[in-house]
Parts: sequence; structure tokens; C-alpha cells
Amino acid sequence: MIQAIVFLPLFAALVAGLGQRAIGPFASKLITTGALFASCALSWPIFLSFVTGGGGEADVVTVLHWVSSGALEFNWELRVDTLTAVMLVVITTVSALVHLYSWGYMEEDPDQPRFFAYLSLFTFAMLMLVTANNLVQMFFGWEGVGLASYLLIGFWYKKPSANAAAIKAFVVNRVGDLGFMLGIFGTFLVFGTVSIPAILDAAPGMAGSSITFLGMRLDTMTILCLLLFVGAMGKSAQLGLHTWLPDAMEGPTPVSALIHAATMVTAGVFMVCRLSPMFETAPVALGVVTFVGAATCFFAATVGTTQWDIKRVIAYSTCSQLGYMFFAAGVGAYGAAMFHLFTHAFFKALLFLGAGSVIHAMHHEQDMRYYGGLRKHIPLTYWAMMMGTLAITGVGIAGVVGFAGFYSKDGILEAAFAAGGGGQVAFWVGIFAALLTSFYSWRLVFLTFYGKPRWEQSEHIQHAVHDDRGHDDHAHAAHDDHHHHDAKGDGTAGYHPHESPLTMLIPLAVLSVGAVFAGLVFHHQFIYPEEGATFWRGSMLAFDAHLMHAAHEVPWWVKWMPFTVMAIGLFLAWNSYIRNTSLPAKFVAQFGLLHRFLFNKWYFDELYNILFVKPAFAIGRFFWKRGDEGTIDRFGPDGAAALVEGGTRLAVRLQSGYVYGYAFVMLLGLVGLASWAMVRFL
Repeated sequence: MIQAIVFLPLFAALVAGLGQRAIGPFASKLITTGALFASCALSWPIFLSFVTGGGGEADVVTVLHWVSSGALEFNWELRVDTLTAVMLVVITTVSALVHLYSWGYMEEDPDQPRFFAYLSLFTFAMLMLVTANNLVQMFFGWEGVGLASYLLIGFWYKKPSANAAAIKAFVVNRVGDLGFMLGIFGTFLVFGTVSIPAILDAAPGMAGSSITFLGMRLDTMTILCLLLFVGAMGKSAQLGLHTWLPDAMEGPTPVSALIHAATMVTAGVFMVCRLSPMFETAPVALGVVTFVGAATCFFAATVGTTQWDIKRVIAYSTCSQLGYMFFAAGVGAYGAAMFHLFTHAFFKALLFLGAGSVIHAMHHEQDMRYYGGLRKHIPLTYWAMMMGTLAITGVGIAGVVGFAGFYSKDGILEAAFAAGGGGQVAFWVGIFAALLTSFYSWRLVFLTFYGKPRWEQSEHIQHAVHDDRGHDDHAHAAHDDHHHHDAKGDGTAGYHPHESPLTMLIPLAVLSVGAVFAGLVFHHQFIYPEEGATFWRGSMLAFDAHLMHAAHEVPWWVKWMPFTVMAIGLFLAWNSYIRNTSLPAKFVAQFGLLHRFLFNKWYFDELYNILFVKPAFAIGRFFWKRGDEGTIDRFGPDGAAALVEGGTRLAVRLQSGYVYGYAFVMLLGLVGLASWAMVRFL
């Protein structure tokens, strides 16, 4: 069964990608979507068997003998345990729904077979990552999702901004992957194996040992875990290596949902949880994980409050939610981190696909300033977005009932508070981020679905009306960009936003169910002390039942704090964008410097441009002009060509065509030969 789950997406990707001209777009979509739904249908029974059976031992299936080179020997194996089962349902469910959603969203795109092939390839790579039983296989999947993300983000390769975003994602992730590779090399050097179970079994015995790194004698496990975490920072867009994630919005909206909800960005969290017994031996590394996670959580939430692009707001929301997952892992609440990963997949995919439905209705306009009043025109999309917003903001009543994010995010915050020390710092950072999350999430809802329509200011809508009236030439999904215009027109009175087709609405309905009930149904298995210890049995996850017990015994005000800040954020957003719409402009006028700082994303891109991009280009130009052209070409091929050309010209001048000239040359040759013979032999 596990072989079918993993390899069906690969088979579909190959058929759609290589045979697209033979089978056509419809068959390509049918095969890839059918394969993903089949994988999804096979994944859920595995997950539910762990839920109802109270966990269980891992099942390892050998595909083939892979590498045998000296001390390095490992097989290609598929590991199925509780941790894998959680990831299987997350990946296959969201990916299957994204495939179905793309039928409607990408309907007018001429390259649909290529798009669906890339989606399936992405899913296969992620499945390879989460089923890995050794670090090399995990790295194979790790790089596979990196490649597929490059292909998907830059899918519209004729758009320069999409190409730039794809390259940026690829390069930034290579920085993180260097750390991941060094971590794998170091782990093999220390443990003599790349087998994950063998490494985790031996990890406690290496606690307190030291290793030479960069000429210094340092704690072995701390160095290994920090190097591995650098890889997680790149893949999961943590502060410092986060800059690629918002730019990934240049890809089609279904790609955003797939990358942000269920695949690439969760790989780092999964890796830290998979190797949690290693991290437990390195308290310093866990402290770094906690700090970076909390800082990312805070940073992304502040930036999300100022953005106008609907997809970028949700992108920074993803970055912030990943910060929650990492600081949960940093304080030792790995079950809570995985629980938030699980629930986040549903409501974040719902928000992205809902945003795609809004963009589809608004003729690919993404600036929320040009929305307004859409709840009457696209009511199904509105209610789906409401379910996602209620989930991400953590709406619920402690001890009674709540949406998905209420259970998972509150579980993280309570565990952080119970952990004490740096965990309590992370708790307060997370509380403030929860306030900002509520504010920017409800801000998105109010700007998009409430108030008066502001469509007449959108150039996209003007073009849509013009095309409808004149040329009947509807723009397709390839025009989905981030360019916004302030031009005003008066020709939009006849434009009416339209609800999305059924293929886009069905995934929204399914994900809405997950956003509402995923936390309520499964929170006992993931984070309760007794049930959690049983559920995670056999998964190698370092589940701390004592910490989770302490988390459930925190003071009442800790339990009510997330709900309180959610309500405050809701009130602030309502007061600013419904009741008194002049407040945001007044705030910007009063705190212009702060607003510019946040709107420009803390100037990370500008800073990196000065520190890394410009010097890299300068070095490249130096080696190009001075090294390649000035030295290698000058004295290499160009110099050799010039020498040959000069010799040819001299030879041409000697070829006069007169017999006496040739006789004179022959005479000189004979004189020279005779002179040499006389000197040599006499």
C-alpha cells in the first residue's frame, strides 16, 4: 500500500509530463488528479489505524538496495509510523484537492499538462522525504521539493518577476541546504551510519562529547543539530532565510496553497520532529530553535499587518505560523508542533484557495484596496474564507469547543508557558503575534468582503469590462501578477464578480470541514499526556508527557489569553476597516516611519541586496571581464587565434608566385643546412 501511495504521483507526473502531446490536457489532468486521490484514499486508513489503534510499531518496506560504498551502506526504504502517517494525510489530502481546484483555476492556461505534472512531481518528492528511513533518502526528497518548487514558482516563465522569484527561492534554499548537507556529513562521521533509527538510538550516548569544527572544539550534538536546523530554516522560511517565501506568490495560486500548506515549508518542522531525540541531547540547539521560531513568528506577523496583496498577507501568515511550530519544538512540545502542522494544512490551504477564488472573481486583481462588498457576489467563497479565518485566529472557548487553530495554537502557547525560561519568553511573543494574526486576518476579511465596492479603481477590472464588451477576450491565469495600479476609470459599472466553478468550490468545502473539526476530533491523540504518549509510540518522536501534563495545568488566565487577544485583534480590525475607515490613514500619517519599516519587510531584501547580491554581481563581473575575457580569452583562444592569423599573414606574404623568390629561399635553406653541418661535424 505504501508503495502505491508514494509512486502513483511519480507515475502520473511522468505520464503527464512526457506524454502530454500524445494524450492531451484532459487526460493529463485526469491521470494526475486520479493518482493523487488514490494516494489520498490509501493514506487515510493508515492514519486512522494509528488513531484508533493507539499508535504502533513502525513498518519498513524495502524498495531496493541503494548504496554500498565502504562504510556507507543503506537501502531505499519506506518507513511508516505515526509521524509518517500524519504527514501522508496532510500531503495527499491537500495535494489532491489542489489538483482538483486547478482544473478550474488553470482552465484557460495552455500549459496545463506541464503544470499538473509539476504538481505531482512535487507531491512525490515530499512523500519521499517523509517516508525516508535514512538521511540520504530524506535529502533526496528535500532536494526534490526544491527542484519542483523552482519549476512551479517559475511556471509562467515568460514573466520576469516569476523567473526572479523562482531563482530567489532556489538560491536561498541552497544556502540552507549547505547547512543540512554539512549536518548529514557530520552525523555520518560521528555515528558511522545514515540510518535514522540507528542514529536516534545512539544519540543519547553522544551527549556531552566534543568535536573539532572550524578549528574549535565544540559540543558534538549541538553542532550537528544546529547544522541540520540551518537546513530547516531555509526550507521552512525562518527569519534570515525567509525572503524567498513571499516572492513565491509569483506562481499560480494553487502552487501557493501546496507549498505553504502541506509540502515544502513543513519539511523543516517535520525534520526537526523526526530527529527530536538528537535535538533533546543538545539544549543549546533547542534554545536556538526556540529563539528563531519566536522571532520569525513576531517578524512575519508585524509585516502581515501592512500588506495589501491578499496572497502576500496569507504568505506572511504562513511564515508566522511556522514560527509557532518551531518554538513549540524548541521547548520540547514536538506533539504540539506536529498538531499545529496538521491543522494548519487545512486552514491555510483553505485560505489560499479561497484567496484564489477571490482573485478569480476579481479578474486576477490581488490588491485588497480594490475589493469590497464581495460577500454578496461570492457567498460560498466568503463562508469558506470565514471558516479559515476563524480557524487561524484561534476562535474557541477554553474547555468547551473551538476551531482547528484554537486547539493547536493554544496547545503550543500553553506548552511554552509550562516549559519556563526561554519558553515563557516565546509564550509572550506568541501571544502578541496572535493579536497581530487576528488583526491582519480580519483586516483581510473586512477589506475583501465588507464595505462598498472599490472595483472602479482597478485596471484589471477595466480591462475585463473592455474585453467583455469589445473583444470577448478574457485574460487567463497567466496574468495573475502582483502589479497594482492607481488608475481610475468609469467603465466598470457592468462588471459583476462571479462565483468560482464547482471544481474550485468542492476543495473549499472539504477544507472548511477540516478547518472546523480537525482540532476538535484529533487533539487528544496529538497533545494529551496519556493519549499522546500512546499515539506517538513507535514513531521515535521525543514526546514529553510530563511537559504536556504541565501544559494542561497552567493557570486559567494563560488558557484565556489567546482568546482575549483574538477578540482585541478582531475589534481593532472592525474599528479600523468597518466603523471608522479613516483610522488606518491617520495611523500611517502619525507613524509613517514604523509603517514604512514594516511595509518594506524590515528591509531584509534591501539589506541582502547590499550585502550579498551586489557584491556577488561585482565579483561575477570582475571574473567575467578581467578573468574570462581579459586573461583566459586573451591568452587562450583569442591569443592562439591571433598567433595563427599573424603566422598566416606572414606565410601569405612569402607566397609571391615568382620562381626566383622560391629559389632564393631554397638557397638560404641550403646555406643554413651547410653551416649547421660544418659547425656540427667539423
